[in-house]
Amino acid sequence: MLESKNKKTLGPKMLKKERQNLILQAINIKKHVTTAELVEQFHFSEDTIRRDLRELDQKSLIKRVYNGASRIGPAVTGFEQRLSVKTDEKKLLAQAALSFLVEDTVILIDGSTTNYYLVQAIPENFAATFITNSPYLAIQLSSKKNVNVITLGGIFAKRAAVSLGIEAIDAISTFRVNTYVMGIHNLDAENGATFHSQQEAQVKQKMVARSDNVIALSTSDKLGIYSNYVCCAASEINQLITDAHDEQLLQDLKSQKIEITQV
Repeated sequence: MLESKNKKTLGPKMLKKERQNLILQAINIKKHVTTAELVEQFHFSEDTIRRDLRELDQKSLIKRVYNGASRIGPAVTGFEQRLSVKTDEKKLLAQAALSFLVEDTVILIDGSTTNYYLVQAIPENFAATFITNSPYLAIQLSSKKNVNVITLGGIFAKRAAVSLGIEAIDAISTFRVNTYVMGIHNLDAENGATFHSQQEAQVKQKMVARSDNVIALSTSDKLGIYSNYVCCAASEINQLITDAHDEQLLQDLKSQKIEITQV
């Protein structure tokens, strides 16, 4: 627990956005928290916590329940907020994914936060062409001297921080790529890869269709559950890199001919 001398530093001086980001992280990790737990963890006042929970609920980022809040599936939060969730796990997945990237090929990579850490980890001398619908990833990739970067147009979705819509789908249709690195929202053997956003599912569906090899990166909390919009069948994914260790869940996915790398 934080000592009382930190109470004054953490609470009043922290911006609302930073404070709510901490609350979202706590809910992402525990799935359900009480108001009292948040007060004890962060040393914010109970009134402040309740007000933040009310605002986050109004934005459909959490679900307020009696005396606390619950996560709505895998939390749908802004890109920068998601970057700070399960950071260590995502970086492990990114490191494992490096060995599947082949030089002098065309690689399609979407704007997931795990993929952000992947492009950060790419060696400076790695040579390939990357296609992405994420400005964040494009900027990171542009710093690599031997990497060519192609960005996809479309409607910019602020929360996901990627380009979506018919323009993005049409642009993807003009390519045939060697590898697609897919960020996962949900994945299970029966329903395949699913997403909370229909537009995101449609764009990723086209990415899968235009790729020879599909590599999916997913933390364990996203497996074995599903969302409303289907991107592809589980059998369309060639390789899954995950930190999951639930043997039954992994066996179900392997039954769909997915090769699995555990980290």
